Amino acid sequence: MTEERPPQPSPEDKSSAPKATPLPSATVLLLREGATDMEVFMVVRHHQIDFASGALVFPGGKADAADFNPELRAVTDGGAEDPDELAVQLAAIRECFEECGVLLARDARGQLIGSKRLSQLEAFREPLNSGDLTLKEFVRQESLRLAADLLVPFARWITPDMMPKRFDTWFYLVAAPTDQLAVHDGYESVDSIWISPATALSEAAAGQRTIIFPTLRNLEKLALSNTPAAAMEAAAAEPLVTVEPWTEQREEGVFLCIPKNAGYPVTEEPMQSRH
Repeated sequence: MTEERPPQPSPEDKSSAPKATPLPSATVLLLREGATDMEVFMVVRHHQIDFASGALVFPGGKADAADFNPELRAVTDGGAEDPDELAVQLAAIRECFEECGVLLARDARGQLIGSKRLSQLEAFREPLNSGDLTLKEFVRQESLRLAADLLVPFARWITPDMMPKRFDTWFYLVAAPTDQLAVHDGYESVDSIWISPATALSEAAAGQRTIIFPTLRNLEKLALSNTPAAAMEAAAAEPLVTVEPWTEQREEGVFLCIPKNAGYPVTEEPMQSRH
């Protein structure tokens, strides 16, 4: 997973150290119709992992070098024309399979992978995650086509330049395949849940969930829609504004801010409210 919480800032600290280059990354928001509201699939990060340990997050991760293989274009349906953006979309598909067992791919007949075929492909999750198997090798061996056309860009966040480790993360909306079961991997994530954005926000406000700043903002944005179809339609219709949070020193204290034109209900937050 790649979302990053900015540190408590020191406004006077203007470090001259070189800024870290953001690493291309992807995050997937799997959506489904719930009993009363739209639900999104989220996982709980392992407490021993060095990033967002114990937090409720969307599945995702860094793009691997192998995701940039230009030969993947020939086995991909749809996807961005820009090769670097396409690589991030393919990373989203790979990470979704590795981390929650949902494979956005079609078989040789052009049919989206179903539960029976998915069970046969389960053994490939660990080799892909460890790097022992590349995405190209996987799809070639199993005669698959990667369904990048199912990904709807929702947001793009870049970690603030004050951070030593930075990510350039694309968030994608996906209607969860009805014939696949999302489950956490047991390694990077130790629990998982289908939850409505409103419930996740309520539980975070009550202190029942640890949810970091970017996840909170994107849950708030997602909560503006009631159904997966409405969320994806809204995302496709709106211009994508890249978000790189910054801090502002005011009389009331230090505020963490994001662009007001990026489509988020909340665009600033006092830093002392972060826990």
